[in-house]
Amino acid sequence: MGEFPLLGKEAPLNRKELVDSIQKHTSVARADVDKVLGSLIQHTQVAVKKGERVALVGFGTFERQDRKARTARNPRSGAPVKVKATKVPRFRAGQGFKDVVAGKAAAPKLTPVKSTAKTSTAKATTARATTARATTAKASTARAAVSRNSAAKSTAKSGSKSKAKSGKKK
Repeated sequence: MGEFPLLGKEAPLNRKELVDSIQKHTSVARADVDKVLGSLIQHTQVAVKKGERVALVGFGTFERQDRKARTARNPRSGAPVKVKATKVPRFRAGQGFKDVVAGKAAAPKLTPVKSTAKTSTAKATTARATTARATTAKASTARAAVSRNSAAKSTAKSGSKSKAKSGKKK
């Protein structure tokens, strides 16, 4: 339970936390999850504004409700106040959602989905790293051989110079 935030009064779930939870659960890029969630919200708002009903089976239904003009009362003074007609969004939870919240059904387990794409990506990354290490090792060996040859040549040259110099000093 420590991996996913608690719902309710203890820790409210905002959009960022929801996107992060979905990203961990599906192994999809965070930016893609954010785009999909944003698109879902926008399409739902547009459809409900038009008066259409958006039903997500197992979750709930979003629809527009028209409220008539009415007379209300100011709670402080008790004076009557006219309220204009308006349109408001309405959400009705689906039966599956109601059952989970009421405890009649078990909440879905939020375990990360195993992705085959990630496994092949990991294998490819490992293969690239192994190839890179092998190439680096070959290059290091070649550099070491070159430096050994250079050292031998410089030693030979300095040895002949030192003999020549030592001969002059005698």
